[in-house]
Amino acid sequence: MDEIKETKEVPSCCQPKNNDKAKGIKQGILFGLIPHAGCIAFVLTSVLGLTVAASIFKPLLMKSYFFYGMIVLSLVFASFSAFLYLRKQGGIKTAKNHKGYLSILYGSTIGISVLLYFVVFPLVASATLAGATGAVVNNSTNLDGMQAITIKVAIPCEGHAILIVGELKKLQGVTNVEYIPSSTFKVYYDASKTNKEEILGLDIFKEYKATVVNEEE
Repeated sequence: MDEIKETKEVPSCCQPKNNDKAKGIKQGILFGLIPHAGCIAFVLTSVLGLTVAASIFKPLLMKSYFFYGMIVLSLVFASFSAFLYLRKQGGIKTAKNHKGYLSILYGSTIGISVLLYFVVFPLVASATLAGATGAVVNNSTNLDGMQAITIKVAIPCEGHAILIVGELKKLQGVTNVEYIPSSTFKVYYDASKTNKEEILGLDIFKEYKATVVNEEE
């Protein structure tokens, strides 16, 4: 007599999804990059010398609310993606059965943003600006009539450092700008051509407040 074997069907919500982890990581990375897309594009085009392309992304960085808006948007996208995923799995009520996927999705989204904010952008900004802004002239002849002002700028991330330096160097009389991580800039200028008021009066500082830390002659 043939032996009858009974099998129990495992609910779909509890079946292992081998691709859930990979899917959550990919989506998390994508959503994590969204808030920094403008910074990444501007920094890359600036470093590569693509001035026309950089000018396209520059207006985005000139608005402080853009960065924070993108942070919110990335979380909205992540939540919408999670909603669609859970709906396919049986609805929001099955969320507790998919904690792994949800934690990976939100963890990756936040993790990528933190990595860019605290590690990647500071390193890129420091490396990019070190050669261009760090070589301050030290002999007394070239410092005749020169003054320096150190300002702290309320930039949302260090990817904006290149933008700040670029705007400062456009001002006639500014001879050098030294970037000091994080968000601090030492501006060397010819006192016969410009002054502290003109420097602080730049349009960029209407959007990102600059506070004087120190003044030197």
